[in-house]
Amino acid sequence: MIIDKFKPAPQISFTKILDKKENNFAFIDSQNVNLSINGLGWEIDWKKLRIYLEDKYDVTKAYIFIGYKSGNESLYTFLQSAGYICIFKPTLELPDGKVKGNVAAELVLHAMIELNNFDKAVITSGDGDFYCLAEYLLSKGKLKKILAPNQARYSSLLNKLSTPENNVLDFISNLREKIEYIKTENEKGSPRDRTL
Repeated sequence: MIIDKFKPAPQISFTKILDKKENNFAFIDSQNVNLSINGLGWEIDWKKLRIYLEDKYDVTKAYIFIGYKSGNESLYTFLQSAGYICIFKPTLELPDGKVKGNVAAELVLHAMIELNNFDKAVITSGDGDFYCLAEYLLSKGKLKKILAPNQARYSSLLNKLSTPENNVLDFISNLREKIEYIKTENEKGSPRDRTL
């Protein structure tokens, strides 16, 4: 039998296949990241970090967990304008004047509340408090990356989760050229100058 007419196969758009992005969420411990990077002698450009998270890890929502301190409203507005969703923790002022606002419980709780809304999570902290969250997400195939701030100083618990096969651990300290904040003369007194 000879077929003189045939229908061409449907066209497959490889561009669409390659462009399919994941719907990943970042959960950022702002104090851990900020203090760790400042300890290395530089500052993060939070706008550049947000763009990096989107480009590198397909982060569609970036939750930043931060202690709320009256008077820092311009900082919070700045972070929101840079693309972060701010989750606030009430803070306590200690007798020595230091402000305390540990966000670990809020970060873990929020990650679990959002569990069915993201493909994978990027946990941005070097704190061992997040080991159980990272372990659980990894066991469910929902952990994209642990992005610890300082390669020289982070919880050794996190090493237990990263293997050559899954390579879930990476470091912000290796990204200085991409995300360092460079202050310009016209930025004096900007919301950026407030500490996280």
